[in-house]
Amino acid sequence: MDKLWAPWRVEYIRNPGTGCFFCEGLRSRDDRKVYIVERGMKSFTIMNRFPYNNGHVMIAPVRHVGQIMDLDDEEIIAVHHLMTRVIRALDYSMKPQGYNIGVNQGRVSGAGVVDHVHFHVVPRWQGDTNFMPIVSETKVISEALMKTYEKIKEGLDRLDNLEI
Repeated sequence: MDKLWAPWRVEYIRNPGTGCFFCEGLRSRDDRKVYIVERGMKSFTIMNRFPYNNGHVMIAPVRHVGQIMDLDDEEIIAVHHLMTRVIRALDYSMKPQGYNIGVNQGRVSGAGVVDHVHFHVVPRWQGDTNFMPIVSETKVISEALMKTYEKIKEGLDRLDNLEI
């Protein structure tokens, strides 16, 4: 049996949590601890702690709402605004060659959190899908989450300073 070292997953295994981790994250005063990279009045950007790829983030409305059609116009604009900002920050800091952007609405669609709608932004690079997922059904995340967090924050800071 092949083994993959992924010590960050033990936190989820031991304590998968209850309730909405989006709302719990918003209540935190330590954005680094909960991986919130940006807060707005109507939406926020948070890293996926169990990412599909390096730099995988989610943008969600602040309001706890489960479906896209229940978002008001201000929330839709706010989500889109933060999505655009984080893509620019990722372009600067990680230089992906493309993105998967989407939402899973409802449990049958694959949504892990069904009652707080959120949009995924997953950076992609040529060759990031290698033999590991095909042969061993294992995905390799090659950078520590906090290192990626710092890169995204740097990109957002540069964006705010009009350097990118």
